[in-house]
Amino acid sequence: MIYYVEDDENIRNLAVYALEQAGLQVRGFERASQLYKANAELLPELFLLDIMLPEEDGIAILKQLRAQPATALIPVMMITAKSAEYDVVLGLDSGADDYLTKPFGMMELVSRVNALLRRGAAAGATPSPTQSAQKDEAVHVGPVALIPNRRQVLVGQQAVSLTFKEFELLRFLMENVNLVFTRDHLLESIWGWDFGVNSRTVDVHIQTLRQKLGEGASIIQTVRGVGYRVSDDT
Repeated sequence: MIYYVEDDENIRNLAVYALEQAGLQVRGFERASQLYKANAELLPELFLLDIMLPEEDGIAILKQLRAQPATALIPVMMITAKSAEYDVVLGLDSGADDYLTKPFGMMELVSRVNALLRRGAAAGATPSPTQSAQKDEAVHVGPVALIPNRRQVLVGQQAVSLTFKEFELLRFLMENVNLVFTRDHLLESIWGWDFGVNSRTVDVHIQTLRQKLGEGASIIQTVRGVGYRVSDDT
């Protein structure tokens, strides 16, 4: 089940129709109170949130969802007409896993939704004892330590709070230390997109990762004209 909060009835109905045609179950809501009531009855696998909403805006809803243990790990995509970099960073830094600006194509919406659902299902899978032991081992690069099974990141002795996608991106780069990856490769590997998308999603996630890592930010390097890597030579 997917919950979509959008006050524009035409956009909401079109998106719900497109997702239902793709075989997904969707419920649309106009305002936050309706969403919270639905959450009390049944939790979804994914939230889609507009930002400009009556009653309570999408960022406030997002922060509420991330503050509650029952919804803290459920993927969230922001869908909004606000496309300024500040708004994108604010949404992602508040805990969103992806960001789609209006106007958007229905095929892209369906693809991104399916990618988030796949990633959410994979993250929720119960590992075997052997897998747990392996994933509990920390990956160290410079001052940054990442413990996959605990979904924990430390810079020195300081814990760093990352969103789902920020963690997955950092883990992918740290587990492939010194290898350079293009934005398209990262989009496909982390978000599961299987077609070209004109998006700054990777760049924005890298930017917020660097901000949160502080003194550990230097492990993430930009390779001009190619993409990004995590380097142990910092």
